[in-house]
Amino acid sequence: MSETGPTFTVLLDATRAAGTQTLRGAVESVRAQSDDDWELVVVGAPGVSAEELRALGAGDPRVAGRPSAAAGEVLEQLNEAITQASGTFLVLLDPDGRLVPTALATLRDDLAGDVDLLYADEEWAGPEDDAPTVFCKPVWSPERLRGHLYTGRPVVLRTELVRELGGYRPQHEQAREHDLILRVGERARDVVHVPQVLHTTLGPGPARFSPDRVASDEAVGVERDDASWRAGRAVVQDHLDRSGILATASLGKAPGTYRIIRRADPEVLVSVVIPTRGGQGLVWGQARCFVVEAVASLLERGGHPNLEIVVVYDDVTPQYVLDELERLAGRFLTLVLFEGPFNFSAKCNMGFLASSGDVVVMLNDDVEALTEGFLEQLVAPLAEPGVGMTGARLLYADGTVQHGGHIYDQHRFFHGFLGADPQDRGPFSELCVNREASGLTAACVAFTRETYEDVGGMCELLPVNFNDVDFSLKVRHQGGRLLWLADVELYHFESRTRVPQVHQWEVDLITGRWRVDTGDSYLPAIEPEGH
Repeated sequence: MSETGPTFTVLLDATRAAGTQTLRGAVESVRAQSDDDWELVVVGAPGVSAEELRALGAGDPRVAGRPSAAAGEVLEQLNEAITQASGTFLVLLDPDGRLVPTALATLRDDLAGDVDLLYADEEWAGPEDDAPTVFCKPVWSPERLRGHLYTGRPVVLRTELVRELGGYRPQHEQAREHDLILRVGERARDVVHVPQVLHTTLGPGPARFSPDRVASDEAVGVERDDASWRAGRAVVQDHLDRSGILATASLGKAPGTYRIIRRADPEVLVSVVIPTRGGQGLVWGQARCFVVEAVASLLERGGHPNLEIVVVYDDVTPQYVLDELERLAGRFLTLVLFEGPFNFSAKCNMGFLASSGDVVVMLNDDVEALTEGFLEQLVAPLAEPGVGMTGARLLYADGTVQHGGHIYDQHRFFHGFLGADPQDRGPFSELCVNREASGLTAACVAFTRETYEDVGGMCELLPVNFNDVDFSLKVRHQGGRLLWLADVELYHFESRTRVPQVHQWEVDLITGRWRVDTGDSYLPAIEPEGH
Protein backbone atom coordinates (compact mmCIF):
# COMPACT_ATOMS: atom_id res chain seq x y z
CA MET A 1 0.00 0.00 0.00
CA SER A 2 1.35 3.43 -0.94
CA GLU A 3 1.98 6.19 1.60
CA THR A 4 -1.01 8.14 0.28
CA GLY A 5 -3.39 5.20 0.65
CA PRO A 6 -4.43 2.23 -1.46
CA THR A 7 -5.31 2.37 -5.11
CA PHE A 8 -8.56 0.44 -4.59
CA THR A 9 -11.34 0.52 -2.03
CA VAL A 10 -13.45 -2.57 -2.67
CA LEU A 11 -17.00 -1.75 -1.55
CA LEU A 12 -18.87 -4.97 -0.85
CA ASP A 13 -22.59 -4.25 -0.59
CA ALA A 14 -23.64 -7.27 1.49
CA THR A 15 -27.31 -6.41 1.91
CA ARG A 16 -28.27 -9.42 -0.25
CA ALA A 17 -25.85 -11.84 1.40
CA ALA A 18 -27.28 -15.28 2.19
CA GLY A 19 -25.24 -15.86 5.37
CA THR A 20 -21.55 -15.69 6.10
CA GLN A 21 -20.53 -18.59 3.85
CA THR A 22 -21.44 -16.76 0.63
CA LEU A 23 -19.97 -13.57 1.99
CA ARG A 24 -16.74 -15.33 2.96
CA GLY A 25 -16.15 -16.37 -0.65
CA ALA A 26 -16.38 -12.76 -1.85
CA VAL A 27 -14.01 -11.56 0.88
CA GLU A 28 -11.50 -14.32 0.15
CA SER A 29 -11.51 -13.45 -3.55
CA VAL A 30 -10.27 -9.98 -2.59
CA ARG A 31 -7.69 -11.25 -0.10
CA ALA A 32 -6.37 -13.61 -2.80
CA GLN A 33 -5.54 -10.77 -5.21
CA SER A 34 -2.04 -10.74 -6.70
CA ASP A 35 -2.14 -6.95 -6.26
CA ASP A 36 -2.17 -6.11 -2.53
CA ASP A 37 -2.80 -2.37 -2.89
CA TRP A 38 -6.39 -2.42 -1.65
CA GLU A 39 -8.77 -2.09 1.27
CA LEU A 40 -12.11 -3.86 1.62
CA VAL A 41 -15.22 -2.46 3.30
CA VAL A 42 -18.18 -4.79 3.90
CA VAL A 43 -21.47 -2.94 4.34
CA GLY A 44 -24.82 -4.05 5.71
CA ALA A 45 -24.70 -7.85 5.91
CA PRO A 46 -28.13 -8.94 7.27
CA GLY A 47 -27.93 -11.00 10.45
CA VAL A 48 -24.13 -10.85 10.57
CA SER A 49 -22.63 -9.42 13.75
CA ALA A 50 -19.63 -7.13 14.01
CA GLU A 51 -17.62 -10.04 15.45
CA GLU A 52 -18.52 -12.24 12.47
CA LEU A 53 -17.53 -9.47 10.08
CA ARG A 54 -14.14 -9.18 11.78
CA ALA A 55 -13.74 -12.95 11.57
CA LEU A 56 -14.36 -12.84 7.82
CA GLY A 57 -11.23 -10.76 7.43
CA ALA A 58 -9.14 -13.33 9.37
CA GLY A 59 -7.29 -10.53 11.11
CA ASP A 60 -6.33 -8.78 7.87
CA PRO A 61 -6.17 -5.04 8.77
CA ARG A 62 -7.23 -4.12 5.23
CA VAL A 63 -10.68 -5.64 5.81
CA ALA A 64 -13.25 -3.51 7.63
CA GLY A 65 -16.95 -4.07 8.16
CA ARG A 66 -20.08 -2.35 9.27
CA PRO A 67 -22.81 -4.41 10.93
CA SER A 68 -26.23 -4.94 9.45
CA ALA A 69 -28.12 -1.76 8.70
CA ALA A 70 -31.76 -1.23 9.59
CA ALA A 71 -34.26 -0.55 6.84
CA GLY A 72 -33.56 2.81 5.27
CA GLU A 73 -29.99 2.97 6.59
CA VAL A 74 -28.20 1.00 3.89
CA LEU A 75 -27.59 4.00 1.65
CA GLU A 76 -26.32 5.99 4.60
CA GLN A 77 -23.76 3.29 5.36
CA LEU A 78 -22.72 2.97 1.72
CA ASN A 79 -22.28 6.72 1.38
CA GLU A 80 -20.37 6.86 4.67
CA ALA A 81 -18.04 4.16 3.33
CA ILE A 82 -17.53 6.20 0.15
CA THR A 83 -16.77 9.32 2.20
CA GLN A 84 -14.21 7.45 4.32
CA ALA A 85 -12.68 5.40 1.49
CA SER A 86 -8.91 5.67 1.25
CA GLY A 87 -8.68 4.25 -2.26
CA THR A 88 -8.33 6.40 -5.35
CA PHE A 89 -10.84 4.11 -7.03
CA LEU A 90 -13.94 2.28 -5.82
CA VAL A 91 -14.51 -1.31 -6.93
CA LEU A 92 -18.12 -2.44 -6.49
CA LEU A 93 -18.62 -6.06 -5.40
CA ASP A 94 -21.60 -8.27 -4.47
CA PRO A 95 -21.72 -11.13 -1.95
CA ASP A 96 -22.16 -13.71 -4.72
CA GLY A 97 -19.32 -12.18 -6.75
CA ARG A 98 -15.74 -13.39 -7.04
CA LEU A 99 -12.85 -11.38 -8.44
CA VAL A 100 -10.37 -13.51 -10.34
CA PRO A 101 -6.92 -13.44 -8.61
CA THR A 102 -5.40 -11.06 -11.16
CA ALA A 103 -8.41 -8.73 -11.40
CA LEU A 104 -7.06 -5.71 -9.52
CA ALA A 105 -3.61 -5.99 -11.11
CA THR A 106 -5.19 -6.08 -14.56
CA LEU A 107 -7.53 -3.19 -13.81
CA ARG A 108 -4.64 -1.10 -12.49
CA ASP A 109 -2.87 -1.38 -15.86
CA ASP A 110 -5.76 0.50 -17.52
CA LEU A 111 -6.26 3.26 -14.96
CA ALA A 112 -3.71 5.74 -16.26
CA GLY A 113 -4.53 9.32 -17.19
CA ASP A 114 -8.08 10.63 -16.87
CA VAL A 115 -9.95 7.33 -16.52
CA ASP A 116 -12.98 7.85 -14.28
CA LEU A 117 -14.97 4.72 -15.14
CA LEU A 118 -13.72 1.26 -16.03
CA TYR A 119 -15.41 -2.12 -16.45
CA ALA A 120 -14.41 -5.57 -17.64
CA ASP A 121 -16.02 -8.76 -18.92
CA GLU A 122 -17.61 -11.30 -16.59
CA GLU A 123 -19.04 -14.78 -16.38
CA TRP A 124 -21.83 -16.48 -14.47
CA ALA A 125 -21.25 -19.97 -13.12
CA GLY A 126 -24.37 -22.03 -13.79
CA PRO A 127 -25.15 -25.60 -12.67
CA GLU A 128 -22.16 -27.95 -12.44
CA ASP A 129 -22.90 -29.60 -15.78
CA ASP A 130 -23.25 -26.31 -17.65
CA ALA A 131 -20.45 -24.18 -19.03
CA PRO A 132 -20.26 -20.65 -17.59
CA THR A 133 -22.13 -17.89 -19.41
CA VAL A 134 -19.63 -15.26 -20.51
CA PHE A 135 -20.60 -11.66 -21.18
CA CYS A 136 -18.08 -9.99 -23.49
CA LYS A 137 -19.09 -6.37 -23.13
CA PRO A 138 -18.89 -3.56 -25.68
CA VAL A 139 -16.64 -0.56 -25.52
CA TRP A 140 -18.19 2.48 -23.84
CA SER A 141 -21.79 2.67 -25.07
CA PRO A 142 -23.81 5.47 -23.47
CA GLU A 143 -26.93 4.72 -25.54
CA ARG A 144 -26.88 1.07 -24.50
CA LEU A 145 -26.44 2.11 -20.85
CA ARG A 146 -29.74 3.95 -21.11
CA GLY A 147 -31.34 0.73 -22.30
CA HIS A 148 -29.91 -1.45 -19.53
CA LEU A 149 -27.15 -1.50 -16.93
CA TYR A 150 -24.73 -3.46 -19.08
CA THR A 151 -21.55 -2.55 -17.16
CA GLY A 152 -22.19 -5.25 -14.54
CA ARG A 153 -19.12 -6.48 -12.65
CA PRO A 154 -16.37 -5.61 -12.18
CA VAL A 155 -16.92 -1.87 -12.34
CA VAL A 156 -14.42 0.73 -11.10
CA LEU A 157 -15.25 4.38 -10.33
CA ARG A 158 -12.95 7.25 -9.40
CA THR A 159 -13.66 7.92 -5.72
CA GLU A 160 -13.31 11.68 -5.95
CA LEU A 161 -15.88 11.92 -8.75
CA VAL A 162 -18.38 9.72 -6.88
CA ARG A 163 -18.02 11.99 -3.85
CA GLU A 164 -18.55 15.10 -6.00
CA LEU A 165 -21.75 13.53 -7.30
CA GLY A 166 -23.01 12.85 -3.78
CA GLY A 167 -22.70 9.07 -3.90
CA TYR A 168 -25.93 7.07 -3.94
CA ARG A 169 -29.16 9.08 -3.96
CA PRO A 170 -32.01 8.09 -1.60
CA GLN A 171 -34.74 8.92 -4.12
CA HIS A 172 -33.38 6.20 -6.43
CA GLU A 173 -32.44 3.59 -3.84
CA GLN A 174 -34.00 0.63 -5.66
CA ALA A 175 -32.01 1.39 -8.83
CA ARG A 176 -29.10 3.05 -7.09
CA GLU A 177 -26.30 1.59 -9.17
CA HIS A 178 -27.87 2.38 -12.54
CA ASP A 179 -28.39 5.93 -11.31
CA LEU A 180 -24.79 6.22 -10.12
CA ILE A 181 -23.24 4.78 -13.30
CA LEU A 182 -25.34 7.06 -15.51
CA ARG A 183 -24.25 10.12 -13.52
CA VAL A 184 -20.59 9.08 -13.53
CA GLY A 185 -20.83 8.41 -17.28
CA GLU A 186 -22.13 11.92 -17.88
CA ARG A 187 -19.10 13.44 -16.14
CA ALA A 188 -16.35 10.89 -16.88
CA ARG A 189 -13.35 12.26 -18.76
CA ASP A 190 -12.42 8.80 -20.03
CA VAL A 191 -14.18 5.43 -19.88
CA VAL A 192 -12.32 2.15 -20.47
CA HIS A 193 -13.51 -1.38 -21.19
CA VAL A 194 -11.08 -4.19 -20.36
CA PRO A 195 -11.85 -7.14 -22.68
CA GLN A 196 -10.98 -9.84 -20.15
CA VAL A 197 -13.13 -11.89 -17.79
CA LEU A 198 -12.17 -10.58 -14.35
CA HIS A 199 -15.25 -11.50 -12.32
CA THR A 200 -17.43 -14.56 -11.72
CA THR A 201 -20.94 -14.53 -10.27
CA LEU A 202 -22.20 -17.69 -8.61
CA GLY A 203 -25.39 -18.96 -10.18
CA PRO A 204 -27.04 -18.10 -13.52
CA GLY A 205 -26.89 -14.62 -14.95
CA PRO A 206 -29.56 -11.98 -14.32
CA ALA A 207 -32.83 -12.45 -16.18
CA ARG A 208 -32.17 -9.32 -18.22
CA PHE A 209 -29.12 -10.99 -19.75
CA SER A 210 -30.84 -14.30 -20.53
CA PRO A 211 -30.57 -15.27 -24.23
CA ASP A 212 -34.28 -16.04 -24.26
CA ARG A 213 -37.38 -14.86 -26.02
CA VAL A 214 -39.12 -11.62 -25.25
CA ALA A 215 -41.56 -12.18 -22.42
CA SER A 216 -45.18 -12.90 -23.23
CA ASP A 217 -47.77 -10.20 -22.53
CA GLU A 218 -48.93 -12.10 -19.46
CA ALA A 219 -45.39 -12.55 -18.15
CA VAL A 220 -44.52 -8.93 -18.84
CA GLY A 221 -47.54 -7.89 -16.81
CA VAL A 222 -46.14 -9.76 -13.83
CA GLU A 223 -42.55 -8.64 -14.37
CA ARG A 224 -43.56 -4.99 -14.61
CA ASP A 225 -44.67 -5.17 -11.00
CA ASP A 226 -40.99 -5.54 -10.16
CA ALA A 227 -40.16 -2.44 -8.14
CA SER A 228 -36.50 -2.28 -9.17
CA TRP A 229 -37.42 -2.40 -12.86
CA ARG A 230 -39.86 0.46 -12.45
CA ALA A 231 -37.34 2.34 -10.31
CA GLY A 232 -34.80 1.93 -13.10
CA ARG A 233 -37.19 3.54 -15.56
CA ALA A 234 -37.38 6.60 -13.31
CA VAL A 235 -33.57 6.70 -13.14
CA VAL A 236 -33.26 6.64 -16.94
CA GLN A 237 -35.93 9.33 -17.29
CA ASP A 238 -34.07 11.48 -14.77
CA HIS A 239 -30.88 11.03 -16.80
CA LEU A 240 -32.63 11.98 -20.06
CA ASP A 241 -34.08 15.12 -18.48
CA ARG A 242 -30.74 16.05 -16.94
CA SER A 243 -29.01 15.56 -20.30
CA GLY A 244 -31.47 17.74 -22.19
CA ILE A 245 -32.71 14.85 -24.34
CA LEU A 246 -36.37 15.22 -25.34
CA ALA A 247 -37.45 11.64 -24.75
CA THR A 248 -39.59 9.37 -22.62
CA ALA A 249 -38.27 6.20 -20.96
CA SER A 250 -40.60 3.23 -20.61
CA LEU A 251 -40.21 -0.43 -19.61
CA GLY A 252 -38.60 -2.51 -22.34
CA LYS A 253 -39.29 -5.92 -23.84
CA ALA A 254 -37.10 -7.82 -21.38
CA PRO A 255 -36.69 -7.45 -17.60
CA GLY A 256 -34.33 -4.64 -16.68
CA THR A 257 -34.46 -3.03 -20.14
CA TYR A 258 -35.89 0.32 -21.19
CA ARG A 259 -37.26 1.89 -24.36
CA ILE A 260 -36.26 5.44 -25.24
CA ILE A 261 -38.89 7.27 -27.31
CA ARG A 262 -37.48 10.57 -28.56
CA ARG A 263 -39.12 13.68 -29.95
CA ALA A 264 -37.58 15.48 -32.94
CA ASP A 265 -37.70 19.19 -33.67
CA PRO A 266 -40.66 19.49 -36.10
CA GLU A 267 -39.02 22.51 -37.77
CA VAL A 268 -36.03 20.50 -39.05
CA LEU A 269 -36.33 19.66 -42.75
CA VAL A 270 -35.70 15.95 -43.33
CA SER A 271 -34.77 14.83 -46.85
CA VAL A 272 -35.38 11.15 -47.64
CA VAL A 273 -33.30 9.93 -50.59
CA ILE A 274 -34.59 6.77 -52.32
CA PRO A 275 -32.64 5.23 -55.25
CA THR A 276 -34.85 3.10 -57.53
CA ARG A 277 -35.30 1.39 -60.88
CA GLY A 278 -39.06 1.15 -60.38
CA GLY A 279 -38.84 -2.58 -59.73
CA GLN A 280 -41.82 -4.81 -58.95
CA GLY A 281 -42.28 -8.08 -57.13
CA LEU A 282 -44.50 -10.26 -54.95
CA VAL A 283 -44.77 -9.59 -51.21
CA TRP A 284 -47.11 -11.72 -49.08
CA GLY A 285 -48.65 -13.01 -52.30
CA GLN A 286 -49.47 -9.55 -53.64
CA ALA A 287 -47.79 -7.75 -56.54
CA ARG A 288 -46.34 -4.36 -55.70
CA CYS A 289 -44.14 -1.65 -57.11
CA PHE A 290 -41.57 -1.35 -54.36
CA VAL A 291 -40.78 2.35 -54.52
CA VAL A 292 -44.44 3.34 -54.61
CA GLU A 293 -45.22 1.28 -51.51
CA ALA A 294 -42.08 2.58 -49.76
CA VAL A 295 -43.16 6.19 -50.32
CA ALA A 296 -46.72 5.40 -49.27
CA SER A 297 -45.55 3.93 -45.95
CA LEU A 298 -43.17 6.86 -45.45
CA LEU A 299 -46.03 9.31 -45.82
CA GLU A 300 -48.36 7.24 -43.64
CA ARG A 301 -45.99 6.34 -40.78
CA GLY A 302 -43.11 8.82 -40.97
CA GLY A 303 -44.48 11.07 -38.25
CA HIS A 304 -42.37 14.10 -39.25
CA PRO A 305 -44.19 17.04 -40.83
CA ASN A 306 -41.30 18.86 -42.52
CA LEU A 307 -40.40 16.39 -45.24
CA GLU A 308 -38.72 16.22 -48.65
CA ILE A 309 -38.62 13.01 -50.71
CA VAL A 310 -35.90 12.74 -53.35
CA VAL A 311 -36.31 9.75 -55.69
CA VAL A 312 -33.27 9.02 -57.83
CA TYR A 313 -34.52 6.90 -60.73
CA ASP A 314 -32.83 5.11 -63.62
CA ASP A 315 -33.96 5.74 -67.19
CA VAL A 316 -35.56 2.26 -67.24
CA THR A 317 -38.08 3.30 -64.57
CA PRO A 318 -41.61 3.08 -66.09
CA GLN A 319 -43.35 6.43 -66.54
CA TYR A 320 -46.46 5.21 -64.73
CA VAL A 321 -44.33 4.65 -61.61
CA LEU A 322 -43.15 8.27 -61.72
CA ASP A 323 -46.73 9.42 -62.26
CA GLU A 324 -47.92 7.44 -59.24
CA LEU A 325 -45.14 8.90 -57.10
CA GLU A 326 -46.19 12.41 -58.20
CA ARG A 327 -49.79 11.61 -57.26
CA LEU A 328 -48.80 10.21 -53.85
CA ALA A 329 -46.15 12.68 -52.72
CA GLY A 330 -47.06 15.83 -54.64
CA ARG A 331 -45.19 18.88 -53.32
CA PHE A 332 -42.95 16.71 -51.12
CA LEU A 333 -41.40 14.96 -54.15
CA THR A 334 -38.27 15.71 -56.16
CA LEU A 335 -37.43 13.39 -59.06
CA VAL A 336 -33.81 13.05 -60.19
CA LEU A 337 -32.79 11.09 -63.32
CA PHE A 338 -29.66 8.95 -63.00
CA GLU A 339 -27.96 7.85 -66.23
CA GLY A 340 -25.11 5.41 -66.62
CA PRO A 341 -24.16 1.97 -65.29
CA PHE A 342 -25.55 0.93 -61.89
CA ASN A 343 -23.71 2.56 -59.01
CA PHE A 344 -25.60 2.69 -55.71
CA SER A 345 -23.07 5.06 -54.17
CA ALA A 346 -23.30 7.50 -57.07
CA LYS A 347 -27.10 7.46 -56.89
CA CYS A 348 -26.98 8.24 -53.16
CA ASN A 349 -24.53 11.09 -53.76
CA MET A 350 -26.69 12.51 -56.56
CA GLY A 351 -29.78 12.35 -54.36
CA PHE A 352 -27.92 14.07 -51.53
CA LEU A 353 -26.83 16.90 -53.81
CA ALA A 354 -30.42 17.35 -54.98
CA SER A 355 -31.73 17.46 -51.41
CA SER A 356 -31.89 20.48 -49.13
CA GLY A 357 -32.63 19.10 -45.66
CA ASP A 358 -30.38 19.61 -42.63
CA VAL A 359 -31.00 15.91 -41.93
CA VAL A 360 -30.86 13.28 -44.66
CA VAL A 361 -32.18 9.70 -44.66
CA MET A 362 -31.02 7.09 -47.16
CA LEU A 363 -33.80 4.57 -47.77
CA ASN A 364 -33.93 1.53 -50.05
CA ASP A 365 -36.97 1.34 -52.29
CA ASP A 366 -37.86 -2.19 -51.11
CA VAL A 367 -38.84 -1.26 -47.54
CA GLU A 368 -42.08 -0.70 -45.66
CA ALA A 369 -42.31 1.01 -42.28
CA LEU A 370 -43.89 -0.81 -39.34
CA THR A 371 -43.28 1.72 -36.56
CA GLU A 372 -45.63 4.67 -36.33
CA GLY A 373 -43.54 7.82 -36.30
CA PHE A 374 -40.46 5.88 -37.40
CA LEU A 375 -38.90 8.85 -39.19
CA GLU A 376 -39.12 11.08 -36.11
CA GLN A 377 -37.52 8.34 -33.99
CA LEU A 378 -34.80 7.76 -36.57
CA VAL A 379 -33.70 11.38 -36.90
CA ALA A 380 -34.22 12.66 -33.32
CA PRO A 381 -30.92 11.32 -31.85
CA LEU A 382 -28.93 13.29 -34.44
CA ALA A 383 -29.57 16.46 -32.41
CA GLU A 384 -27.45 15.02 -29.56
CA PRO A 385 -23.69 15.64 -29.33
CA GLY A 386 -21.56 12.83 -30.69
CA VAL A 387 -24.25 10.95 -32.65
CA GLY A 388 -23.06 10.57 -36.22
CA MET A 389 -25.63 8.24 -37.75
CA THR A 390 -28.69 6.20 -36.84
CA GLY A 391 -30.13 3.03 -38.31
CA ALA A 392 -33.22 0.85 -37.96
CA ARG A 393 -34.10 -2.72 -37.09
CA LEU A 394 -34.91 -4.33 -40.45
CA LEU A 395 -36.99 -7.47 -40.87
CA TYR A 396 -37.49 -9.90 -43.75
CA ALA A 397 -41.02 -10.39 -45.06
CA ASP A 398 -41.38 -13.42 -42.75
CA GLY A 399 -40.61 -11.26 -39.70
CA THR A 400 -37.12 -12.60 -38.99
CA VAL A 401 -34.29 -10.15 -38.46
CA GLN A 402 -32.41 -8.89 -41.52
CA HIS A 403 -30.34 -6.19 -39.83
CA GLY A 404 -29.35 -5.81 -36.19
CA GLY A 405 -26.39 -3.56 -36.91
CA HIS A 406 -23.20 -4.38 -38.80
CA ILE A 407 -20.49 -6.52 -37.24
CA TYR A 408 -16.87 -6.06 -38.36
CA ASP A 409 -14.66 -8.91 -37.20
CA GLN A 410 -11.31 -10.15 -38.55
CA HIS A 411 -11.88 -8.58 -42.00
CA ARG A 412 -15.40 -10.04 -42.12
CA PHE A 413 -18.39 -7.74 -42.58
CA PHE A 414 -21.91 -8.99 -41.88
CA HIS A 415 -25.35 -8.17 -40.47
CA GLY A 416 -25.78 -8.85 -36.77
CA PHE A 417 -28.47 -11.41 -35.78
CA LEU A 418 -29.27 -12.24 -39.40
CA GLY A 419 -32.31 -14.56 -39.46
CA ALA A 420 -33.07 -14.26 -35.73
CA ASP A 421 -36.63 -14.93 -34.58
CA PRO A 422 -38.53 -11.65 -34.08
CA GLN A 423 -39.23 -12.63 -30.46
CA ASP A 424 -35.60 -13.31 -29.57
CA ARG A 425 -34.11 -10.99 -26.97
CA GLY A 426 -30.67 -11.76 -28.29
CA PRO A 427 -27.88 -12.62 -25.87
CA PHE A 428 -27.64 -10.05 -23.06
CA SER A 429 -30.79 -8.31 -24.40
CA GLU A 430 -28.92 -7.02 -27.44
CA LEU A 431 -32.02 -7.15 -29.66
CA CYS A 432 -34.16 -5.34 -27.08
CA VAL A 433 -32.28 -2.09 -26.58
CA ASN A 434 -30.90 0.80 -28.59
CA ARG A 435 -27.13 0.51 -28.76
CA GLU A 436 -23.99 1.69 -30.47
CA ALA A 437 -22.88 -0.39 -33.47
CA SER A 438 -19.77 -0.70 -35.60
CA GLY A 439 -21.75 -0.05 -38.76
CA LEU A 440 -25.24 0.36 -40.22
CA THR A 441 -26.79 -0.71 -43.49
CA ALA A 442 -27.53 2.03 -46.01
CA ALA A 443 -30.96 0.46 -46.57
CA CYS A 444 -32.16 2.80 -43.81
CA VAL A 445 -29.80 5.33 -42.20
CA ALA A 446 -30.04 8.94 -41.08
CA PHE A 447 -27.32 11.56 -40.65
CA THR A 448 -26.88 15.32 -40.76
CA ARG A 449 -25.96 17.15 -43.92
CA GLU A 450 -22.76 18.29 -42.24
CA THR A 451 -21.71 14.72 -41.47
CA TYR A 452 -22.21 13.56 -45.06
CA GLU A 453 -20.20 16.46 -46.42
CA ASP A 454 -17.44 16.05 -43.86
CA VAL A 455 -16.81 12.41 -44.79
CA GLY A 456 -17.17 12.92 -48.53
CA GLY A 457 -20.39 10.98 -49.03
CA MET A 458 -20.54 7.44 -50.38
CA CYS A 459 -17.46 6.00 -52.07
CA GLU A 460 -18.28 5.62 -55.78
CA LEU A 461 -15.38 3.18 -56.17
CA LEU A 462 -17.70 0.75 -54.34
CA PRO A 463 -20.79 0.71 -56.58
CA VAL A 464 -22.45 -2.41 -55.10
CA ASN A 465 -20.89 -3.95 -51.98
CA PHE A 466 -19.28 -2.48 -48.84
CA ASN A 467 -20.23 1.14 -49.62
CA ASP A 468 -22.19 1.37 -46.36
CA VAL A 469 -19.32 -0.34 -44.48
CA ASP A 470 -16.95 2.31 -45.81
CA PHE A 471 -19.41 5.10 -45.00
CA SER A 472 -19.95 3.80 -41.45
CA LEU A 473 -16.22 3.61 -40.81
CA LYS A 474 -15.71 7.13 -42.15
CA VAL A 475 -18.36 8.50 -39.78
CA ARG A 476 -16.77 6.67 -36.85
CA HIS A 477 -13.33 7.90 -37.89
CA GLN A 478 -14.68 11.45 -37.58
CA GLY A 479 -15.73 10.65 -33.99
CA GLY A 480 -19.42 9.97 -34.59
CA ARG A 481 -21.30 7.26 -32.71
CA LEU A 482 -23.58 5.00 -34.75
CA LEU A 483 -26.87 4.10 -33.07
CA TRP A 484 -28.93 1.03 -33.96
CA LEU A 485 -32.50 1.69 -32.82
CA ALA A 486 -34.30 -1.42 -31.62
CA ASP A 487 -37.79 0.08 -31.75
CA VAL A 488 -37.58 1.64 -35.21
CA GLU A 489 -38.76 -1.25 -37.38
CA LEU A 490 -39.17 -1.61 -41.12
CA TYR A 491 -39.63 -4.55 -43.42
CA HIS A 492 -36.83 -4.95 -45.95
CA PHE A 493 -38.02 -7.19 -48.78
CA GLU A 494 -34.57 -8.39 -49.76
CA SER A 495 -34.73 -12.14 -50.38
CA ARG A 496 -33.57 -14.31 -47.48
CA THR A 497 -31.98 -16.69 -49.98
CA ARG A 498 -30.08 -13.97 -51.80
CA VAL A 499 -26.31 -14.50 -51.68
CA PRO A 500 -24.62 -11.28 -52.77
CA GLN A 501 -21.89 -11.67 -55.35
CA VAL A 502 -18.76 -10.20 -53.85
CA HIS A 503 -15.69 -9.71 -56.00
CA GLN A 504 -12.18 -10.03 -54.63
CA TRP A 505 -11.34 -6.52 -55.79
CA GLU A 506 -14.13 -5.20 -53.56
CA VAL A 507 -12.75 -7.10 -50.58
CA ASP A 508 -9.24 -5.86 -51.35
CA LEU A 509 -10.44 -2.27 -51.63
CA ILE A 510 -12.36 -2.17 -48.33
CA THR A 511 -9.69 -4.03 -46.36
CA GLY A 512 -7.01 -1.83 -47.91
CA ARG A 513 -8.84 1.31 -46.84
CA TRP A 514 -9.63 0.11 -43.31
CA ARG A 515 -7.83 -2.06 -40.80
CA VAL A 516 -10.46 -4.34 -39.28
CA ASP A 517 -8.31 -7.21 -38.05
CA THR A 518 -9.67 -7.51 -34.50
CA GLY A 519 -13.00 -8.54 -33.00
CA ASP A 520 -16.02 -6.25 -33.13
CA SER A 521 -15.93 -3.46 -30.54
CA TYR A 522 -19.67 -3.41 -29.84
CA LEU A 523 -20.83 -7.02 -30.31
CA PRO A 524 -17.62 -8.91 -29.49
CA ALA A 525 -19.28 -12.26 -28.75
CA ILE A 526 -21.50 -12.58 -31.84
CA GLU A 527 -20.44 -15.01 -34.54
CA PRO A 528 -22.00 -14.99 -38.02
CA GLU A 529 -23.95 -17.93 -39.39
CA GLY A 530 -22.68 -19.20 -42.68
CA HIS A 531 -19.64 -16.91 -42.80
